[in-house]
Amino acid sequence: MGIRNYLIGGVSGSGKTTVCNELQRRGYHAIHGDRELVYQGDPETGTPTDGFKPEHHIWHVDKVKALVANQDEAVTFFCGGSRNFHKYIDLFDGVFVLDVDLETSLWRIDERVALDPTDWGGRPEEREISKRMYQTKEGVPKNGIIIDATAPIDHVVDEIIRQSEENKHQRQ
Repeated sequence: MGIRNYLIGGVSGSGKTTVCNELQRRGYHAIHGDRELVYQGDPETGTPTDGFKPEHHIWHVDKVKALVANQDEAVTFFCGGSRNFHKYIDLFDGVFVLDVDLETSLWRIDERVALDPTDWGGRPEEREISKRMYQTKEGVPKNGIIIDATAPIDHVVDEIIRQSEENKHQRQ
C-alpha cells in the first residue's frame, strides 16, 4: 500500500510485532504480516495444509502483491516472517532484518508466553524449533539491512525510518 514498501523480518523474538506496533503508533502504515497475511500452506505451491508446522508458516502472495501495488501510502512496512518470502521479496524497496542474540530471543518469547500461554514458544517443542531456527536463520532473508534489535524500541524504529529515508533519496 505504499509508494515505497519495506519488509521487516527476523527470528522469533527479534521484535517484529513490537516494531510494527511502534511504527503504527508513530503514524506509519505498517502491516502485521503474521496476523494479516499468514496461513499454513506449502511454501512452494501455496496450497493450504492442515495443522501447524513452522515450515508452512507462509503469507498470501496475492495479498502481498495487491498491497504493494496500491500506492495510497507514501511508505508501507510489512512486519513478520514467512517461509515463502522468496516468492515476493523482489517487490520490496528494501528489507530490514532485526538481529538479536539467542538469549534475548528466548527471553522475549518467555515474556510473551507469560502474557499468553498459547503464543508461539510456550511448548517445549516450539522452544526447540525457535532455537534451531535462530541457529540456522531459516525463513530470514539473507541480504537485508541488519538492525540491532537489542537496542531500545525507539532506537530500533528510528534506525529503520532513517535507513528507509536514505533508500528513498538514493532511488530518486
